[in-house]
Amino acid sequence: MTRTGSEAAGQVAVATADAPETARKPHGHKQRQRVAVIIPAKDESRRIAATVRSARAIPHVDLVLVVDDGSEDNTQHVAREAGAVVVRHSHNRGKAAAMETGAAVVAMRDAPDRPPRHLLFVDGDLADTAVNTAPLVPPVLEGIADLTIALLPPQPGAGGRGLVVGAARRAIASMTGWTPTQPLSGMRCLTREAFEAATPLARGWGVEAGMTIDLLRQGFRVLEVPCELRHRPSGTDLKGQLHRAAQYRDVQLAVNARRARAAASSVRQAVVPGDGPRR
Repeated sequence: MTRTGSEAAGQVAVATADAPETARKPHGHKQRQRVAVIIPAKDESRRIAATVRSARAIPHVDLVLVVDDGSEDNTQHVAREAGAVVVRHSHNRGKAAAMETGAAVVAMRDAPDRPPRHLLFVDGDLADTAVNTAPLVPPVLEGIADLTIALLPPQPGAGGRGLVVGAARRAIASMTGWTPTQPLSGMRCLTREAFEAATPLARGWGVEAGMTIDLLRQGFRVLEVPCELRHRPSGTDLKGQLHRAAQYRDVQLAVNARRARAAASSVRQAVVPGDGPRR
């Protein structure tokens, strides 16, 4: 089911499947709910300090965690000097692995007598605009949404033609009934419950599309929220083209895996127990 959520968060889209009542209850926002920012980063030493300092200014955030995913530069040291808690992968394991590592570290830092922190994922190259992910937080704090996704304005210098975005958009629509505007947006805030329901995450660049499909199909609520963000876009050179090819591959792998899973689930539900051959 898809509906418009103007009453909840301005003119943003709300998507929800038919969820059980337990999935629709507000999440303890009256208990001084805290938020952790998780920043997966690789070779971001030039921008990570500004991103960390900006993220620390987001209301309700009391922890900024950088997961250095096998950087070959000084990302970890620069991030730590800027005030972040830093964990490091010894080699590059990909964005999904960095997100899972970050969520695990946050869980270890959560106090047993307080609600688990909500998780706000922020790209390492947002620099001073990272604070503008703040609008993603209130709908989750207030129990309006389980997952919020940033809608970015057009990015100067972006060289893509929308092929990967279009493929991800159509796949999500076909599997959930909801058509997102920016299905590959990586700036996302979600509850711990929603994050755990989305794991294991899809590998590589398919993580966002896979997460959206998984949560919508389980009845979690999703909002797209406009945010004034600026990041380093992929250009039209060979590096940019290779990046988009990898994105397309990973999105298709994530979508196909979920289609196969849905088909297998349908087959299992169609089988009536005890309907085997009679002897």
